[in-house]
Amino acid sequence: MELLQASLTSRITDWLQLPPGDLTRSFIRVGIIWLLAWAGMLLVRLVARRIVAAVDDGDPLTLTHREKQGQTISQLLRGVGRVAIVVTAVLLTLDVFLDIGPLLAGAGILGLAVSFGAQSLVKDVISGFFILLENQFAVGDVIEGAGKAGTVEEISLRLVKLRDIQGTLHIIPNGQLGVVSNLTRGWAQAVVDIGIGYDADIDRALAVFEDEAAAFAAAPGWDDRMAGPPSVAGVDALSDSAVMVRTLIRTRAGDQWAAGREFRRRMLRRLEAEGIEIPFPQRTVHVRHHGAAAGAEALG
Repeated sequence: MELLQASLTSRITDWLQLPPGDLTRSFIRVGIIWLLAWAGMLLVRLVARRIVAAVDDGDPLTLTHREKQGQTISQLLRGVGRVAIVVTAVLLTLDVFLDIGPLLAGAGILGLAVSFGAQSLVKDVISGFFILLENQFAVGDVIEGAGKAGTVEEISLRLVKLRDIQGTLHIIPNGQLGVVSNLTRGWAQAVVDIGIGYDADIDRALAVFEDEAAAFAAAPGWDDRMAGPPSVAGVDALSDSAVMVRTLIRTRAGDQWAAGREFRRRMLRRLEAEGIEIPFPQRTVHVRHHGAAAGAEALG
């Protein structure tokens, strides 16, 4: 067994062109390199957790813009940091045994050739860089892009992961996003259209809408979610069976959908209490019978 180990060691040192005593020192250097890499990974994870903790406001029900930015930076730091540490450790390990100068020069030429053949990948990375640099959106934002809409779960330099309302996860390369609509940045607005019957007193109905909108904005649990007073825009359309009244409710970013649902519920009960009809589709049909008209003329 000892002879086999000695033979194996001799072959390794001959292949690497190292003196026998240098092989042990080389393996010690490799061990130190990967120990430092492991410590670097722990440091990256620690810094990422500290960033998330620093922006946490203690409210688990509300995700502020600062918290979204912190989570985005944390995810990016974990991904980029892990890749950078592993690549550096591999290069340093190779440098212990080999001259990596020619290897790096060859890798540069190969990378240039690959970049010409993988232009879409380069485009994705550049687009991702500017998305993060300009803070166009962050983790937790609801966006529309590339024909998909959903909540941003993860951002990297290459792609974005969106979770839509049905739970489907969409993975979109950054270069294919195109025009991005951020639905949860700054403030938002719920546009609520409710139809009333043509026989209703329109002025009285508008007064009911304005009164209910003001009461809704002052209701406990909703007053602090408003970004401004609601506005009853008035009659927005005359449909086949209803007069459409539009109400604009400005809220904090992300609360517009819940505010719209709650206002519709309140208006349904209020209109029932006020005796104002919410119509169902109706149609007036005129029937003309040519035989009956001819018989009436014959009878004088």
